Amino acid sequence: MKKIVVIGSLNMDCVFETPFIPRAGETIAGRNLTCLPGGKGANQAYAVEKLGSHVALIGAIGNDSFGETLLENVKSVGVDTEGIAVLKGESTGEAFVDVDPQGENAIVVLAGANGLVDKEMITKNIHLIEEADIILMQFEIPFETVSYVKDLAANMGKTVILDPAPARPNVPDSFWDGIDYIKPNQRELEVLTGQPVRDQEEIRMAAQVMVEKGVKHVIASMGADGCLLATRTSQMIYPARQVRAVDTTAAGDCFTAAFAVALSEGKSEEDAINYAQRAAAISVTRRGAQPSMPSRGEVER
Repeated sequence: MKKIVVIGSLNMDCVFETPFIPRAGETIAGRNLTCLPGGKGANQAYAVEKLGSHVALIGAIGNDSFGETLLENVKSVGVDTEGIAVLKGESTGEAFVDVDPQGENAIVVLAGANGLVDKEMITKNIHLIEEADIILMQFEIPFETVSYVKDLAANMGKTVILDPAPARPNVPDSFWDGIDYIKPNQRELEVLTGQPVRDQEEIRMAAQVMVEKGVKHVIASMGADGCLLATRTSQMIYPARQVRAVDTTAAGDCFTAAFAVALSEGKSEEDAINYAQRAAAISVTRRGAQPSMPSRGEVER
């Protein structure tokens, strides 16, 4: 089995429910505020361990109660936390998650310590990258750090998987060279390409734009319609498994982690996508980010 390292964020998710996602200038009543461990980096690392693979996590937290809770939570499933820095005088990252009755969400993130994950921190933990075969990253840490790690990993011959969230406009085309897989949703694909993404045909076109920029594989999630795998030579749609969603928070993180686990075990891309879809289908039937991550046994059943 190949080794996995995640470089990314740790956030405390403050989750609340509303009857619908409010529009600009609109005030509505919310309910059931709950604070749960999250952050795209921590979510992916947590999910990898739950799915039976071992993973190291590189990131940063503040020396506060939220940071302590997040650290203990990823430790509880066996994540290697050697690469997590505890920064004195800094606050741990937070995310405010609005969930509607259909399980859809809108998220606002405060970076906190995540915004201080820099090259020095990567250099200090370079051995974790050297020992890994698969590198998972997201955009919840500074772009300069993600770009630096991407170049390091590509030069070392590692498999680089990027969850480009939150999506950034005007990313230099040179950045995408050396990335093996990206997994954007429709909105993220729209931001990355600067073109509308409203239906399957536009998803196909936008995915091809990313391939032409240098990404080897684009896995574009389409919600209830499944996902599209696009390469230079082919495009294939994989229908989603139908479940009753209660909270889609971290479903993408679950998918990405499961996909990496399957690749680490030598599965084909098709089998890895099917495995990831099963894992994500379970996660959306549960509330919260890390609490929603399924075990290996659950996915196999």
